[in-house]
Amino acid sequence: MTSIASSLGVGSGLDTTSIVEKLTAAVKEPKEAAIKKRETTNTAKISSLASAVSGIDTFSTSLTALISGGTLFTQPNSSDTSIVSASAIAGARIGNLSATLEIKQLAQAQTVVSGNLGGNTATVGAGTLTLTTANGTFDITTSETDTLDDLAKKISGAGAGLAASVVQDSKGARLVVKSATGAAKAFTVTTDAAADGLGRFTYDAAATSNPTSLAQKPQDATIVYDGVEVTRATNSISDLVPGVKLDLKKAAEGTTVTLGTTRPTTAITNAVTDFVDTYNALKSILDEATASRAADGSGGGPLRGDYGIRDMQRQLSKLTSTVLGGSGTGPKTLAEIGVSTNRDGSLALDTAKLNSMLASDPDGVEALFNPTQTSSSPLLKIGSVVGRTAPGSYKIENVTTSPLAGTIAGFPALVSGTSLIASASSPAAGLVLNVSGDVASATITIDAGIGGALKAIRDSLRGTDGALATAQAAAKKETTPIPDAGLKREEGVPAYSNRLSTSFGTMDTRVAAYKATQSYLDQQIKLWTNDS
Repeated sequence: MTSIASSLGVGSGLDTTSIVEKLTAAVKEPKEAAIKKRETTNTAKISSLASAVSGIDTFSTSLTALISGGTLFTQPNSSDTSIVSASAIAGARIGNLSATLEIKQLAQAQTVVSGNLGGNTATVGAGTLTLTTANGTFDITTSETDTLDDLAKKISGAGAGLAASVVQDSKGARLVVKSATGAAKAFTVTTDAAADGLGRFTYDAAATSNPTSLAQKPQDATIVYDGVEVTRATNSISDLVPGVKLDLKKAAEGTTVTLGTTRPTTAITNAVTDFVDTYNALKSILDEATASRAADGSGGGPLRGDYGIRDMQRQLSKLTSTVLGGSGTGPKTLAEIGVSTNRDGSLALDTAKLNSMLASDPDGVEALFNPTQTSSSPLLKIGSVVGRTAPGSYKIENVTTSPLAGTIAGFPALVSGTSLIASASSPAAGLVLNVSGDVASATITIDAGIGGALKAIRDSLRGTDGALATAQAAAKKETTPIPDAGLKREEGVPAYSNRLSTSFGTMDTRVAAYKATQSYLDQQIKLWTNDS
């Protein structure tokens, strides 16, 4: 059967097939161009948004990594790290430190060792073993089938604060029982059982003889700090030098170690310079993405007029004037240490001003960058890590130790051991305080520093309802109708072409009929002419 398309033009003599193709293309090509333009524009928008998100992420995470690594903190140091090492406690402000230290003796744990019992599967005998420690008195019951391994597990799991293990030597297995370090951690092990049973594991310092031997006596660490002799139960000390953790390595009576600090002056200068450079690089990305069109309508960035990017630019532009906390009367904004905003919105660094501030108030400059948390009461020690609680000042009131209770930011605190914990509904959620005495009122201050301020901007922009997240979601949603539009266009073009073919086919048929009529009339006229 002959198709309409193949027979087009037969009657009229016109190249109607070509006419249909050209008319179809005239409708199809503008629609294709419009869809292609939408696709290109939306792809560019998605790509630019991804660059903006990556830029703010890189800006924030690089600064956060620099801060969390301790590079911008004043660090304590020891003149002899083989005797004692010093490190900064997270969130503490150390300032100047100049002290001397002498370690007369290290803290030790009491360690008791039994005689040789042959093997770890040797039975220990039935009965009750009584452990007396600083934590109280604890009874352990054994059966005839309990082995040395079983006894070690029962001692360790009794809650007495002791650790027991079975140690193999060349002669067999021995039970080793050990306490925590400190003189107050001394313990005794007693029993009424037979001497050849559980009686083999007893120890009492007051007894004239014991079946077990004392491998190490319990003792406190003895330290002379700036001429004052002090004792501590452990060799890791965080309550002697404010903001500093001391790790005692060995006793060295008669040897004086000097404690001091190292200021991160160069690191802070480099950090401020990097901050300015990174900010300006991010600004360039955003400026290019939001550039306006030229007067003739050409050019323009894919994100011009985008609310999310405008909000991001607005928040970032406030960084130099954002109050970051700071200490006392020291600098509280980046502008005060030499970071200024140019007319085009980029940042500039006055190095001379920064150096002057580092020389006159190094603690204040350092505080701008480093997140810190402080307590106004020595009886309330902050136990939570920096970053767990939102920046701000929180009132602590009515703290009692018997029973342990108190309020944090106006909310009743939760109790765990000797600690008060801010409730999840409290503005200070995440805050943990270690309590050592009654406190009527105190203030906990948490400063985020520039890293925290930048992270807050990033999180607000990238949150579920944030401006950047919303813009990205809208751009991705826009990609869905584009293929649909293309599909509808593809579906409509053949139908349009068929309608044209049908119309031209009808025309051809009529033209052919008219031609047939014309031919008939021509023949009749010729006949009439000949007859006459």
